[in-house]
Amino acid sequence: MRALVLPIKDLRNAKQRLASVLTPEERFDLASAMLADTVRAICGVTLAQKIFVVTNYPPAIATAEKNGWEVLQEEQQISESASVDFASRLCAERGVTGLLRLPLDLPLVQSGDIDELLATECAAPAVVMVPSRDGTGTNAILRTPPALFPSHFGPHSFAKHRREAEQTDARIIVRRNVRLEMDVDDESDLRALSQHDLSHTATGKWLEKSGVVARFGELGIGASRADAGV
Repeated sequence: MRALVLPIKDLRNAKQRLASVLTPEERFDLASAMLADTVRAICGVTLAQKIFVVTNYPPAIATAEKNGWEVLQEEQQISESASVDFASRLCAERGVTGLLRLPLDLPLVQSGDIDELLATECAAPAVVMVPSRDGTGTNAILRTPPALFPSHFGPHSFAKHRREAEQTDARIIVRRNVRLEMDVDDESDLRALSQHDLSHTATGKWLEKSGVVARFGELGIGASRADAGV
């Protein structure tokens, strides 16, 4: 059984690396918009036999319950790695053979992008990874079995996850996908995001409505090219 896990932290503390360009309220609103886009895509996924949300954030619990997803409730949130590893152990105990972790900030992601990862055939032990835009982070990771090795989300996580996989003699599959690679952690990511068509996303609508586009001047949200495929 393959499943998907979405770790959601308290959005009031989200996107600290954007503190120099966005107010706390704007960071919260941006994180909420990106989460809405990610949730929209997950709702259209067909190949996940179970969807889990690991969190202790009440609005995230409400979102999971509204969509019929299972909540893995934490007593406290230590880090994303700790949250994902906690969820991975529980999922393995419940019969999940492969677990795909997605972050909450993927404004361009489409349901088909997620299903494509879940459809990847790989016998255990194996890992499927999608790097971040700059190649150093891990934007999606599918481990078979779920607790194959510990998580290391944060700076240079892609290399750390690859080393962990090599130590378990796991098959390593790297997938490139522009939409999955486009998360938003800092100002350069926000500017890169502006090169994509955001007209049908909650994130794009918020960026326009909030005045962030006008403030940054050169950010032409949705003005130039449509987002590329894989």
